[in-house]
Amino acid sequence: MVRQVTQAGALILIAALYAGNAAAHGRESMEEDSCVRRIGENMVHLSAYQPQFDTSAQYCTEIPKVGDTYLVVDLIDPAMREMPIGMRVIKGTNETEDETVSYVRPSYHPDGVIRGETSLDQGLYTVIITAEGLPPLRYQYPLRVQMVNYGNIFRTAVGPLIGLLLLTLLGYKLMKSKRVERWRARRRS
Repeated sequence: MVRQVTQAGALILIAALYAGNAAAHGRESMEEDSCVRRIGENMVHLSAYQPQFDTSAQYCTEIPKVGDTYLVVDLIDPAMREMPIGMRVIKGTNETEDETVSYVRPSYHPDGVIRGETSLDQGLYTVIITAEGLPPLRYQYPLRVQMVNYGNIFRTAVGPLIGLLLLTLLGYKLMKSKRVERWRARRRS
């Protein structure tokens, strides 16, 4: 019985850890990827890089550190490569009142990639991508730079915490079972 309880607890813990990792960027389909924005058939994908801190890490809306940040927008729909597209980064969330910190003027991008670089301080930013097509298209990405996202922390911790609670409950039930008490009584005598 002890072996069965241990195996069940281990399976629960592994399942909880796997469920937390399954939502990581890169294992999602294009439709579920939070870095993709879609208007009709037109899609764009934003990636942010900070190679001075981690050369292989790719971010989307949660930027871990302040400093130079490279923004790369992939134009997924080939038709978008034939229209002028620009990118603007503003500090804050209000396009008309907040400061523009980076601007890539609208132009054609036959390779399907828009590249921009900016220096970001701690706080909230908004990346606005505009396509001058018919109809005009507009995509927005909120950026959080070096800010704690308590929602993500909670979602990541729930699975392992439930597994730990179940293991504790199973251990408690096992310790209180009559079989264990008889075994303890035999050891004492």
